[in-house]
Amino acid sequence: MSEARTGTPAGTTVSADQAEQQRRGLMLVLSSPSGAGKSTIARLLLEKEDNLELSISVTSRPRRSSEVDGVHYHFLDAGRFEQMRDHGELLEWAEVHGNYYATPRAPVENAIESGRDILFDIDIQGTFQLCEKMRSDVVSIFILPPSIAEMKSRLHRRAEDTEEVIAKRMKTAVEEMSLWGEYDYVVVNDDLERAFENVRAILRAERLKQFRSPKIGPLIQGMVEDLQKELGEE
Repeated sequence: MSEARTGTPAGTTVSADQAEQQRRGLMLVLSSPSGAGKSTIARLLLEKEDNLELSISVTSRPRRSSEVDGVHYHFLDAGRFEQMRDHGELLEWAEVHGNYYATPRAPVENAIESGRDILFDIDIQGTFQLCEKMRSDVVSIFILPPSIAEMKSRLHRRAEDTEEVIAKRMKTAVEEMSLWGEYDYVVVNDDLERAFENVRAILRAERLKQFRSPKIGPLIQGMVEDLQKELGEE
């Protein structure tokens, strides 16, 4: 076998670990209406999946006493945020109640180029912005509650919001759920364990897509040439 032709040595072997290590990482995006269980599924993924890390957003709002810079958010002032936005350093951004929130471009691109996967727990508009900039790297999953009654019940059980806020979240869900068709996958969270395993299966399958492993081609070609040599077909 010619090393010059394939860039691989004679006796080429390809392991599952090699294929995984040589692939391009992906951006796993979870979105849902409030009460669908998205954040719980995200937490389980981070606990149980190797090579998966959470995207840390930047924000211009003041840091709370319980928050750690670089863990909960990267905190910066509005001037620096606007500079990053105007210079194309953000993949998505939004202004909420007078404060900016965004996903910085550099750490995400560096991670996926190194074969690491990034998890995003963001809203629908953020998802659309990510898709506009890096569509082939994005795997989007919309998490649905089994019913509106169950979604409302979960919001009440959380005991985090007033009735007014819950009503607002329910109203927002109407618009959010109407956009389910824009996502790559839809998972109904009627049973947390099953929903989690379905999301996990999607992640594992997407990791194996051919276009995410551009370096495996030469390895496969090397195996073919080894076989041809073995059969005397050079």
